[in-house]
Parts: sequence; C-alpha cells; structure tokens
Amino acid sequence: MRKILGMLRKADERFHMIENGDNIAVGYSGGKDSSLLLYALTLYRRFSKKEYTLQAICVDLGFESYNTDIICDYVGSLGVPLHIVKTNIAEIVFDIREEKNPCALCSKMRKGALYERAVQEGCNKAAFAHHADDAVETFLMSMMYEARLNTFSPKTYLSRRDITLIRPLVLARENDVQAAVVRQNIPVAKNPCPVDFTTKREQSKEILEYLNQCNPGTVDHIFRAILNSETYNLWDKKF
Repeated sequence: MRKILGMLRKADERFHMIENGDNIAVGYSGGKDSSLLLYALTLYRRFSKKEYTLQAICVDLGFESYNTDIICDYVGSLGVPLHIVKTNIAEIVFDIREEKNPCALCSKMRKGALYERAVQEGCNKAAFAHHADDAVETFLMSMMYEARLNTFSPKTYLSRRDITLIRPLVLARENDVQAAVVRQNIPVAKNPCPVDFTTKREQSKEILEYLNQCNPGTVDHIFRAILNSETYNLWDKKF
C-alpha cells in the first residue's frame, strides 16, 4: 500500500490534482481499481495534510445481477458517503440500441450520470481509477482503431460540467494495484457486464502481454514515451 500511496503522491504533485477544500466524487464500481482508489484517497488525506472531502458515486447500469451489498458495506466501513445512481443504461445499450461494440456508448452514458450526480453533490472534482496500464492500452487502441496517437489525460477540466476530472492512480501499475487489493483484503464486486473480458480493451491487453513476453519492459517503455513529450519524432513538423 505504501507503493500505491507513493505513486498517488507523485501524480498529485506532478499534475496538481488535489487541493485544500476539494470535494471529490470518486467513480466507484466495486471493482479492484475503484475500490483501491477510494481506500487510497482516504489514507492520502491523512498523511498529505490536505483537507478535502470524498463522495463515492456508483452508477448502477441496471443489470439484474448487480449486487450492491458489498459496495454499501465497504464504503460504509471507510466512512465515505455513498450515492448509488439508478439508470437503465444496460437496457439502452444492449436491448434498445443493440450495440455491437457497447463499451463506448456505455462509458459515455455512465460518465454523464456520474458527473450529473457529482455536480448535484457540490463536487468540484471527479476521480477515476485508471492506472498506467490503462493509459497504455488506450494509446494502443487509439492507434489501431482511430489512427491517432492519443490517450486520456491525468487531469482534465470539463467546462460543460464545470468539474475537473483527475486520475490519481495514473502512475501506478496494474500488478501493484492487484497486489495492494489482495494484501489489504479489499472486497471486490463482480462485474455484471455480459461482454466483460471480450472487449477491444481486453484484446489490447492481450497484445501488450504478448509484446512484453517478446521484449520484457515494452509496456514500461510505451508508458515512459507517453510521459515524455521530448521523445516525440513524428511527421507533423514542416520539412
């Protein structure tokens, strides 16, 4: 856990994520990443000497198999207010729209519901639990499917919502997140999505695992390239 908090501190200092007086809405699904983020932010508040408040916001997509008991118990044990937002996103994405690639629409609608509730609760920031491996996977998907060199930002101001999105775990690696969840015995809720583990993101993860087997350190090198703009040598310059 000390390593995770160290990465959180570095991300906070490098990208100026958290300030005194912030009211932070933590996007919380019950999965390992968001569960660890919520726990880490409760600890970071103690040793960073920063005064900020936390709100856990869980967007219920409407799957019948989604059990919120684990979520309620865990968030309650941390002393953080929990807001469960009921939606019919699953019905819209899978039954009405019958999306062949549902992740993009689902993500957009889920984020919209979270931001709306965050603003209602007076939050000026929203925190997502994306880590370094997520950034690399997004970078790879952007190249493969969009012909762009792009990934998400550690910190983004959303003018339409007047809220700032932060990703405090962006410098942490997924294996460190997994190890911390196991060591801290953090409960994890099952993902009810029917396409879990069959998405384009999962495919990109498998590709990166293969590349890492061929050349150990590949994912680390890609992430360092994302961090360092001075290493860019592309064809957008004038000849």
